[in-house]
Amino acid sequence: MVRNKNIGGHHSRSSTCKTKKAGSQIAASKDLTPLDDTAGGDIPAPYPELQITGKGQLGFPDTVYLLASVIFQNNHLEKPAAHRLVNYGKERGLRLPDVKDEEMQRTAYELAFNTLKYQELLEDIMIDSCFYLSQSMTDDQMSLVAVMLYDFQDRKFLPRKRQGEEELIQKVRDVDDILLRFKTKLAASLARCRIKHDLLSIECILPESVKMKQERSSCLPLYAWVNTLKSSLDEVQRELRSAGFSEVKSIGQLDGQTFCLDPHCGDVLVLPAQLKAQLCSTKLLSDHKLIIQDKSCSLGPNAVSSLLPEEGDVLMVGCFSGLTVSHTASLIAKKLEANGKGQPTVYVCVGDRTNAQRAELQRVVTAMGCKNVKPIPEDFQSLDLSDKRLQRVRVILLTPKCSVSAVSNLVEYILQEKGDTDLLQDLSQGAIAQSKLEALVAQQRKDIDHALKFPKVLAVVYSTCSSYPEENQEVVSRALERAKTCSEQEGEPKRVNFSLRLSPSPFNIPDHTESLAETEHFFVLEPSEDSNGCFLAVINREPEPVVEGAPHEVILRANAKGILDRIGSNQQLTRKEKRSHTSKTTKITNAHNSQSSLSVSMQSRNQEMMGSSSMTLCGHKPQSLQGKAKAQASKHTVSCSLSSSKHDSTSSSKSEKSTTKKSIQPVLNLTSSTSSLLPGPPPGTPLVPVVRPRRAHQEVLKPVVLVLPRVHFPDFSPPQHSRIGFSPSFDYNQWRSPAPSVPLARSSLTKDAMVESRPLF
Repeated sequence: MVRNKNIGGHHSRSSTCKTKKAGSQIAASKDLTPLDDTAGGDIPAPYPELQITGKGQLGFPDTVYLLASVIFQNNHLEKPAAHRLVNYGKERGLRLPDVKDEEMQRTAYELAFNTLKYQELLEDIMIDSCFYLSQSMTDDQMSLVAVMLYDFQDRKFLPRKRQGEEELIQKVRDVDDILLRFKTKLAASLARCRIKHDLLSIECILPESVKMKQERSSCLPLYAWVNTLKSSLDEVQRELRSAGFSEVKSIGQLDGQTFCLDPHCGDVLVLPAQLKAQLCSTKLLSDHKLIIQDKSCSLGPNAVSSLLPEEGDVLMVGCFSGLTVSHTASLIAKKLEANGKGQPTVYVCVGDRTNAQRAELQRVVTAMGCKNVKPIPEDFQSLDLSDKRLQRVRVILLTPKCSVSAVSNLVEYILQEKGDTDLLQDLSQGAIAQSKLEALVAQQRKDIDHALKFPKVLAVVYSTCSSYPEENQEVVSRALERAKTCSEQEGEPKRVNFSLRLSPSPFNIPDHTESLAETEHFFVLEPSEDSNGCFLAVINREPEPVVEGAPHEVILRANAKGILDRIGSNQQLTRKEKRSHTSKTTKITNAHNSQSSLSVSMQSRNQEMMGSSSMTLCGHKPQSLQGKAKAQASKHTVSCSLSSSKHDSTSSSKSEKSTTKKSIQPVLNLTSSTSSLLPGPPPGTPLVPVVRPRRAHQEVLKPVVLVLPRVHFPDFSPPQHSRIGFSPSFDYNQWRSPAPSVPLARSSLTKDAMVESRPLF
């Protein structure tokens, strides 16, 4: 598994909570006891140790408190009746107030999330200070009390500073007045709770995982991708340099007005978080040339861009924002524009979104300058494989709803990516409830199973921001197993043929990283102070193997695999092979007839031809017919003809004809094969067609004629030609080509063979 940790040399800081001894805490508790109201005012003494994440702001507008109270009411931990100290009412799932200001929304969610973290501590303060029992507050108001109490202690129990033209909400002002009157007892109760739990600060009461995320979130840099539809990477870098920024090589070197390129995504810049206000002054953000978004959201679009072929569309499914859609559309549009191709279409499934969310997505996409995005109003599970809109889709980007357990700045991420706010309560305690995790995994399995069913899709990019293996590796592995099983059961092995791969990696890997291996299947970005965590898997469709070879070899392989049942070594010849076999038989018959006529006509030859044949038989070296291989074949043929001529001279002419045919047969075999010159099978043996392997190269040999000597009888043999010691059964043996241009072949007859022969008379 590919894991990346702290790329750039950034060292993580550990958040440790040191506890004091009991005696020292009791002594220190005197300093934490709230002072009585002084004559000069109604403000208690400051308590620096009570502040958790003070931001230098004395309170928020009334709208922020009201929105935060509704979020807390919908997500608070409801304890059993026997252990319930504070009752918040039974209403859940309340509609959120309409707040259009994004900064106010983020602040309200941050306030509600922090209140969820310290819910149990805040309830102890309300009970210990007798606030809950002494004040006539309804249960529906307790959510607002909890939210404002957290902010009250966070600002050191100082009164809230009024905003100039803020909207006044009476119930918020009423709770604020009650808390301000009860501030002394509330501060004293907080001090006692710290002593009771042996805490240096209330932050130490949080689970270790929550403390670590809280520490990382304060150190995360800004990630921003370049919108290539409105600008380019070089142009953005020039504008940053002109604004006073300088480029460094790695994230670990970020300090002051600096920026660097992301080590994985080539179109993403990294800047220190405190430079966001200064970055806005460059108009790069307002002109939509540079888009601030978490790095984990940029890995998926970059992977899709690297996998998409020249002609193909993209389908996006899951939980994402309009920024992620715009990033994907801009990347693939720029890539194919460089190749001279038309812009592909990015289809977005929005079936599970409200009308307001669809309108927001369309607004963002239009502002980014994307013209190749088309929403699909249907739910992803209801999309048919034969849908005409999806016939050109080649890559699916699947970012399902997940636990976002690998994200440190949870609130900002959930708001930007339109995540599930129902997970806030679980994430505030550092763990996801088993029932919620199982529900998420079940939906993830359905989505990935349906994505693997599309036959024309070449790759599925599965990405989450979870640290649970149940949502990552296990979902992908089991999905592939189910896809393979379904394919085998349906008897369609070509329909689904997927394999995991992350090699080559879809990301740019710097030289100094030692972690990425080409054999790994998954890409895992570990959460750190440099970035949030991310999991990504590329499920690629393997192409069908190209079969190369002769047709009969393909048939034999198919028969061995059981694809074809009636094809084997005992199969009848195919139509093409039958025609070839018939043609060869006709050629052999014609050759026999021509050989017989030639042998008869050659009987009237002169004795001078016998002399030349004697020279050939005595071992002279005529030129080879077609090279060394053909010369060896001619030697074997002559020896066969000599052996066939060693019969009794009193045999009939019928036996002479059969001897002649037997001597010619090996010569004819030369025209069909150069690798074997064995005698043919007996006449009674049935012919069994044999499938021979196809050769890469074959040479066509010209037929040669073996002329046998005529038979001399005592009554009519010319006396001048009779010789002592020479057998009249043959005058000469000579290889001769039908054409005069072909040279004679070497004879294999030796002198010993001449001595062994005897005259017939």
